Amino acid sequence: QLQMVESGGGSVQTGGSLTLSCAASEYINSEYYWAWFRQALEKEREGVGAMVGISDTRYADSVKGRFAISRDKNLTTLFLQMNNLRPEDTGKYYCARALKYGWHWYEAQAYKTWGQGTQVTVSS
Repeated sequence: QLQMVESGGGSVQTGGSLTLSCAASEYINSEYYWAWFRQALEKEREGVGAMVGISDTRYADSVKGRFAISRDKNLTTLFLQMNNLRPEDTGKYYCARALKYGWHWYEAQAYKTWGQGTQVTVSS
């Protein structure tokens, strides 16, 4: 059974950067969506971005140009590089995996496996 463990969260000021990591117990391959979601207090979980194919990524409009998803050479760690962070980026960040067919990458209900999350707090 796939396990996913996030790390790298923390507190930064506006304009700062963080890199989140998600260690997976299976290879990160093109058969699935491998995504990052976030959830702020009293808000719904929202898709931040996903690896949807080999070297093919998608992002929410709110993070385009600031965030980047990649994976390591061993294909077992998913990264979320976050630059120029804003207070509205505050939330708990989760990595997740979903089978692609019949779903858009940003649909949270498609994802059956989630990590425990890591908190990101951006202060103004």
